[in-house]
Amino acid sequence: MNKFFDWLEKYLVPPMTKVSEQRHLKAIRDGIVSTIPLIIVGSFFLVIAVPPNAWLKELVKPYVNQIMFPYRLSMGIMSVYASFGIAYNLAKSYKLDPLSGGSLGLAAFLLTSIPLNFDPEGWVLPLSNLGGAGMFVAILMSIFAVETLRFCKERNLTIKMPKEVPISVANSFAALIPATFIIIPIWIIRDMLNFDIQGNILKIFMPLVTAGNSLPGVLVPVLLITLLWGCGIHGDSVVGTVARPIWLAMLDANAAAQTSGQAIPNIAPEPFFQWFIWIGGSGATIGLVFLMLFSKSQYLKDVGRVSLIPGICNINEPIIFGAPIMLNPLLVIPFIVGPLITGCISYFAMALNLVAKPVVMAPWTLPAPIGAYLATGGDWRAIVLVLINILIVTVIYFPFFKAYEKKLIQEGLQSNE
Repeated sequence: MNKFFDWLEKYLVPPMTKVSEQRHLKAIRDGIVSTIPLIIVGSFFLVIAVPPNAWLKELVKPYVNQIMFPYRLSMGIMSVYASFGIAYNLAKSYKLDPLSGGSLGLAAFLLTSIPLNFDPEGWVLPLSNLGGAGMFVAILMSIFAVETLRFCKERNLTIKMPKEVPISVANSFAALIPATFIIIPIWIIRDMLNFDIQGNILKIFMPLVTAGNSLPGVLVPVLLITLLWGCGIHGDSVVGTVARPIWLAMLDANAAAQTSGQAIPNIAPEPFFQWFIWIGGSGATIGLVFLMLFSKSQYLKDVGRVSLIPGICNINEPIIFGAPIMLNPLLVIPFIVGPLITGCISYFAMALNLVAKPVVMAPWTLPAPIGAYLATGGDWRAIVLVLINILIVTVIYFPFFKAYEKKLIQEGLQSNE
C-alpha cells in the first residue's frame, strides 16, 4: 500500500495540483463558487413554486409566476453572475483592475445573446442562454475579455490619464480601447455574420454533459476526489474546478424541466454527489465517525467526538487529518471503495425512478437526509436512500476500522479497557 501512495504522490498529485493552481481554472472555480449563494436561495423558490404535495400545488398555483421571479433572476441567470465573477478573479490574478475585467467579461457574455423586440414591451434578452446552459460561453467570453485587456495593457494600447485623475476614472479610460477590441469582434460574429455563438459552443461541450451524466461520469470524479484526499490534497477543489460547470449545466436543465412539468433529465448534477455520496464529507466518513464513538481506543473515541457535529454538517477535515485517513493504508481503502459503491446504488436508484433526481441546490452544511429531501424537491424516498447509504458505508468501514483500532492499541495508545 505504501508503494501505491508513493506512486500517487509521484504521478497523480503533481499534475493534479498544477491543474488546481492554474490561473484560468482558479478564476473559473472562484467565479462560479461566488454564485452559489444565489443558486441556493433561488432554488428554494423553485421548491415553493413546485411543492411535492398536490394540495400545496393548488394553494400556490395562482402565485407561481410571482414566486418564480427570484428563481429566474438568481439561478435562472447564473451565467450572468458567473461571467462577472470569473473575469473579476482572472483580472485580479493578472494585477489588472478587477472591476474593469469583470465588467468587460459580463459585456462579452451578454453580447453573445441577441435581444428580441416584442412591441410594445420593447427589447428583451431570452433567459434560456443566461442560465446553466450558458455557463460554458460565460467561461470562454470572460477569459477572452480579460486576455484582451491584458494584451492591450502589455502593449500600451490604452488611454493613459494624468496622475492627478482619480484611479477609478483612469481605469475606466484605460479600458476603452480593450472594450472596443472585445465588443466589435463579438458583434461582427454574432450579429453581422449571424453565427450562433451560444448554440455552437453548447454543441461542442454537450458531450461532456452527457458523459458526466453516465455511471462512469459519476465514478471517475468520485475516484479522483478520494484518491487526492487520501494523499492530503483537497480533492473537491481540484476536481470540482473542472466538473462544476458541467454539474451546474445539468442542475439548470433539471430545474427548467421541473418548472415546466417535464421529466427530470439528469441524474448527476452536484447535489447528487453532495447528498447521496459525500455523506458526512468526502469519503462518506459519517459511518466511520459513528464507529469511532464506540471505539476501544480512547484516541479514536476522542477524535470521533470532536468530528461528530462537523461530520453531521458534512465537514470532515477533523477526521481526515485527525484519525488520520490521509496516507493511512487501513482507512483509505473504505474511504475510496465506500463512495464508489454508494455512487452506483444511488445512480441506479434514480435511473430506475425509485428516487427523484436532484433539482435544487440545498445548503451543503445541512444534515444529509434533510439536504437530500430538499434537493429532490421533497421526495421522502431520498431520505431512505441516504440512510441505506450510511448503513452501507458503515459496514464497509467496520473491518478496516477494527484493524486500525487494534493496531493503535498494540502500539500503546490508550485503550478504554
